[in-house]
Formats: sequence, structure tokens, C-alpha cells
Amino acid sequence: MQENFDHYISRNIKAFYKRKLFSPAFYLVLLLTAWNIFSLTELLFPIPLQDNDTLENMYRNKAEYVNAQLTDLHFTGYTRTFLGNTTGYYYYTLHNDECFFVLLTPKSCEEGLPHIPKISISAVLSHSSQSYQTLLDNVAKDLNWTGNGIRSKVSAYYLSEPDYNQNGNTILFGFVFITGIYAMISICLSLLYIRFPHLSPPCQNLGLYGDAKDLLEWAEEELATLPQLATEEIFITEHFFIMTSYYGNAIIPIDQIIWIYKYSTLQKFFWYHFSISYTLHISAKKHLYLQCPKNVKFDIDGIIEYLSEANHDILVGFSEENRLKSQEIQGASLQIEKVVNFLKRKI
Repeated sequence: MQENFDHYISRNIKAFYKRKLFSPAFYLVLLLTAWNIFSLTELLFPIPLQDNDTLENMYRNKAEYVNAQLTDLHFTGYTRTFLGNTTGYYYYTLHNDECFFVLLTPKSCEEGLPHIPKISISAVLSHSSQSYQTLLDNVAKDLNWTGNGIRSKVSAYYLSEPDYNQNGNTILFGFVFITGIYAMISICLSLLYIRFPHLSPPCQNLGLYGDAKDLLEWAEEELATLPQLATEEIFITEHFFIMTSYYGNAIIPIDQIIWIYKYSTLQKFFWYHFSISYTLHISAKKHLYLQCPKNVKFDIDGIIEYLSEANHDILVGFSEENRLKSQEIQGASLQIEKVVNFLKRKI
């Protein structure tokens, strides 16, 4: 017994947070892989269009997203529409002796200004789409040129600001950064709890009743020397209720428990009922609420019986009378009690 339960609670807390490392670590790997595959760095920081660059050279160098400072833009008179809505206005300009077209959003060009002296945009560098070829043919007709003639004078590449989708990118990067930071914080916290189990949430809950580290050592000592009652996941010592399961860990001083009761759940698969599981509900002072799910009736009944004998002040069984007595002891109104029950972490 001494060997099996030596630092048993700390070992289970460490094992629990080692398991919790997997999901955020896997998510970060997935996020970094997607970041590289979809070139999100370039999407976040578009490549600047330098004075000596051409769109063709940038395209050949795998540039997909471009930040451009453009001057002297002229409206072509043509727009791009989607489902009856105008999504862009075509302009032409000169850059480094290269004439090319630019598709601007309605907001950037104020829905078709004839001339724009200067503008800064982030855009997608595109090459000869069907709509772009149609634009070249229409502009050629307006100028009484041939299609080949205008294609010899105008770049086959163009910039599309609407395709950059500024709002969508903001949402995308907001999601990436928020979830990525959350995953990194989760990893850091798990590593912290693995190194210092007494700082973990189960021990901080225990800290409601005194020094968390000292109480943890006390509970470890009692469990290692002489546990009074033990099931597969729940242990009771002289002074502590201890739960160490795959879903989490909990330690509560027995003299702080106010109310205990069991709740049965019928397990079923489609229409077939195959078992009944029992959840132990515990309310303790300082508004600590725990749920210990997926237990069998025999174990739950034994735990309730033992705890009620160890602390005669514990309210046993679910009833309106016990609920009101528990609420009175906690000193919380009914509405606050509901909020606390909703926000408290379930084990």
C-alpha cells in the first residue's frame, strides 16, 4: 500500500495534464502546417511592389499577395459583378514603364472615380483569368485595336484588391492568433501543473480551505498510509475525499462537505438501453461544486454512507429541503447559486 499510493495524487495530476498537452500541441502543429501550405505569412505581410519590379517578375517569383503604392489610375469604364452586385472597378496605370490593370473595391475608388492620383492597396496578383481576357477584348474594341495588339501593350498580369478580401483575412487571422495563443497558454499551464502539481486547479480548489501545498501533502500522506475506503477512482481517507479519474482530479476536506447526493443516468445507444451510470454530486463550503460521473451504484452508495458517518453534518440525498439548507449554509441567493453552478468547472 505504501509503495502503490506514494504521491499518488500528484502522479495522477501530472498524468492528467500530460494527456491535456496532446490536443493543443497537435493543434499548433496543424496550424503551423496550414500556415506554410497556404502561405499565410505572405497573406499577412504582402510583398511590396518595388519601383523596379514588374508584375510578371513577381508572379514568376511566386508572389501571390502584393502591397502596391500606385499613382495616376484611370477608370476603364468596366466593372466586375457577382449576383447582380458590383464587386470591383477596373483601372489602368503605368508602373516601371509597364501598363497593367488594377481591380479596385467600390470603397477604394468611391464607386468609380474617373481618376485616382494616388492609392495604396493590398491585392492578389492574378494572371489571365477569363474575366480579364474579356476586359482586354472590350477595351481593344473601344480603342479600335485588335486583341493581339492590346495584349502586346498591356501586362498579362493584374492586381485584384477585392480578391484579397480584407475583412475575411482579418477574421481569419483573428481566429488563428486567438486560438494559437489559447493553445500555447494551455501548453504552458499544463507544463506548469506537471512541474508543480500544487498549483493546478484541483489543488487551488483545495486552497480554499488553507495552504494548498500543505493540504496536498497531508492528503498524500493519509492516502499513502491508510486509505479508509477505495473504489477504482475515488478514495476516502480520515480527513479527505479524493478523486483521481481520467476526466480530472479533486480533493475536498470531509469536514467542508455540505451536501451529497447521487443522480442516475440511463445509458443508451439509439433505442437500446444497456446500462445505468451514477453521478455523485458534492457541494462544499466556499461554493465548491463537484460532479463525479460514470460510477456504479454500489460504489456510490458506499461512498455516501461513509461520508455521512464521517461527518454527521452532511446533508444526504436530493430534496428541496436539502437544497434550501445547502443554499442557506452557502449564504448565496437562489439566482447567484444558479450562476455559480453554471460557471463552476465540472469534473
